[in-house]
Amino acid sequence: MNAMLPFPNISPEIFTISLFGMDFALRWYALAYIAGILIGWRLVVMTIKTPRLWPNNTPIMTPAQIEDLLTWVILGVILGGRLGYVLFYQPSYYLQNPLEILYIWQGGMAFHGGLVGVIVAGLLYTGRSNIYKLSAADAMALGVPAGLLLGRIANFINAELWGRPTDLPWGVAFPTQAAQYCPDVIGLCARHPSQLYEAALEGFVLGALLLWLAWRRNAYKTPGVIAGTFFAGYGLARFAVEFVRQPDAQFISVGNPLGLAFQINGYGITMGQTLSLPMIALGVLLILRARRSAGA
Repeated sequence: MNAMLPFPNISPEIFTISLFGMDFALRWYALAYIAGILIGWRLVVMTIKTPRLWPNNTPIMTPAQIEDLLTWVILGVILGGRLGYVLFYQPSYYLQNPLEILYIWQGGMAFHGGLVGVIVAGLLYTGRSNIYKLSAADAMALGVPAGLLLGRIANFINAELWGRPTDLPWGVAFPTQAAQYCPDVIGLCARHPSQLYEAALEGFVLGALLLWLAWRRNAYKTPGVIAGTFFAGYGLARFAVEFVRQPDAQFISVGNPLGLAFQINGYGITMGQTLSLPMIALGVLLILRARRSAGA
C-alpha cells in the first residue's frame, strides 16, 4: 500500500442544539463564511483609517460606508454563489427541480458566481454613492483572500471538493463513499488534498501579496493594481490546482474520464479552468490600465 495520510477525525458540525424537536447546528463551513467576512471587513476598515495609503492621502470611503457596502457584498456572495452553481454546474437538474435552488443549506455554491454577485453589488453601491469604482474594487479585493483561506479549510473538514487519486505521500484517504470510488486503486484510495492547495495559494499566498502591495508598495495610490492582482492571482491559482482537483461528477463520462468541460481530440480544460480564464484576462487588463494611468 502506498504511503498516505489518514483523514483527521473532525466533525463538520462544531456543535448542535436541539430546540422544539429540531436540530440547529453550527458547521465549520458557516463559521468560515462568517469569520472570513468579518476579517475581510476589519482589514478594509484598517486601510480606510490609514489615509497615507490612498490617492491624495484621502480614503475613498468612510468606515460607515464600508459597513453599508458589506451588506451588499453578503447578498452578492449568497445570491451569486448559488445562482452560479446552478447555471455553471447543474443547470439541467435545477431546471427539473427549480424549488431546490432555494435549498442553500444543502450545499452548492460556486466561487465564480459569488464573485460576479460581489462585482454587481459593488457596482450598484458605488454607483449610487458616487464612489470611485476602481479604488473600491481594490479595497474589496484586499478582504477576499481571508475568506478563501478559511472556506477551503472548511471544504477539507467537510471532506468535499477533493482532488484526483494520487500515490504521493501526502495524499489523503477521504472517508466518503464517492472519494473512495477509484476503480484503478486496490485498497484505500488517496487523493490530492486540493482544498488545502487552494487554501495556501488563493488564501495565504495571494492574501500576503495583496497586503504587501497595499502596505509596503502603496498600491492603493495606483487604482486597479490590487484588484487586478487579485483577479489574475486567483485565476492562475485556480487554473493550476484544477489539474489535480476532481471535477464535478456530471462532467465525467466513459469518454471523458478527466471531466473536461471543453475538449478537442482528448485535450481540453475543466469548467473551473474555463471560468478562471476571464479572471486572468481581466486582472492583466486592470494592471496594464493602472500602469498606463500612473505613467500618463
